Amino acid sequence: MDPALAADEELARIMAETLAQPEHGLLPEGQAFVEAHSAHGLRAELLRRGWSEGEPWVPLRRDLAAPVEDPGISIEQVHADTVAEYTAVHRSAFDSPGVTDERFRTMTPSPAYRDAVSLLGCDHDGVAVAVVTVWSAGVGRPGLLEPMGVHADHRRRGYGRAISRAAAAQLREMGASSALVCTPRSQTGAVETYVAAGFTPCAEVPDLQRCATT
Repeated sequence: MDPALAADEELARIMAETLAQPEHGLLPEGQAFVEAHSAHGLRAELLRRGWSEGEPWVPLRRDLAAPVEDPGISIEQVHADTVAEYTAVHRSAFDSPGVTDERFRTMTPSPAYRDAVSLLGCDHDGVAVAVVTVWSAGVGRPGLLEPMGVHADHRRRGYGRAISRAAAAQLREMGASSALVCTPRSQTGAVETYVAAGFTPCAEVPDLQRCATT
């Protein structure tokens, strides 16, 4: 959200009404969650409408003024021949069977992916072990990591730290001023991984949640 509009009450009202109406296709009826840590007006409006604070998340940031350390593993941008490796690691990392090759190929030509890059990390035997996608907001602006995951068979070997460093390096190459990521506080391993990759935790921010009876 444009920082100048973060506290705009009218915009917050319109957004809250849109989120509340399932016919808009944004959120279903019943239980729902919104992450809006920088949208101060929207947070206030949703709380006024009966939403409550939910799971706390930890934003983490890495400044990109200086070069990023070598990740220590092989890193390549995902291309047509490695889509299947990317989706296989993603499915394993997040237990997400819906992430298919077809869905990935549908996403990548879209306008939303125009300034994004997906990376595949491989171990010394050439086995795909970790994935990440980075999203640029333009030169001189913060960039985002989402998602980052390690294959379930290759965890606790430093690959999460390695692919996170690779993501930061990719964003720096794209001109980003910093790299941002956000993860639930309950996922202590993820927080530790990002810290090991040079990210600094910021103040926690809770999700907003609407219960099924609201």
